[in-house]
Amino acid sequence: MDANKKMTAVANHGDEGRLGQKLRLRRKRRGLSLQTVASASGVSIGQLSQIERDLSQPSLRSLRQICAVLDMPIGWLFEEPASQPAEDTGLIVRAQNRRAMDLGAKGMVKEMMTPDACSGIQMMRIVIQPGGSSGEASYPTKPGARCCTVMAGSMGFELNGATHILGRGDSFAFEGTQHLKFWCEGPHPCELIWTISPAIY
Repeated sequence: MDANKKMTAVANHGDEGRLGQKLRLRRKRRGLSLQTVASASGVSIGQLSQIERDLSQPSLRSLRQICAVLDMPIGWLFEEPASQPAEDTGLIVRAQNRRAMDLGAKGMVKEMMTPDACSGIQMMRIVIQPGGSSGEASYPTKPGARCCTVMAGSMGFELNGATHILGRGDSFAFEGTQHLKFWCEGPHPCELIWTISPAIY
């Protein structure tokens, strides 16, 4: 299955693959109430309920806090790939074996392009549907750098209050401690190659 067909399949799979459903399942398995997780993570119970029902998506900071309370690595929220050759492990990620995270409420799907063993850098393929966005500006808690290239469609982003529009082939980079919000600009899906250092998932 090529990358475009795989992305379509991921975007259309059932609720069991959604981020909120995975968090709810983990909470239930841990025997924790919504109130307990909300209080311990600093997220309101109403917001947590919406996240679990895939009506809202948490910021990266909130997601880390929720995952910490649930005692689960954030990487578990990505779909597990099919089995891969032993010689690829820790080195190669085949297109058909990328792990994916479906951020349904944001109209966004992320595919991991780098192996988990490489923690110094992380590359993702991101597809954002028209009207989809990252949500509110993120507030990173760790230093590092980010860069992005637009492969298809148009992307809008706001960095520290300034808005920019990028088209196919355009790219940008910035220090990871800056506040960023990004979205699909226009009527067609936006495809990005996003690189982060160090890895955050």
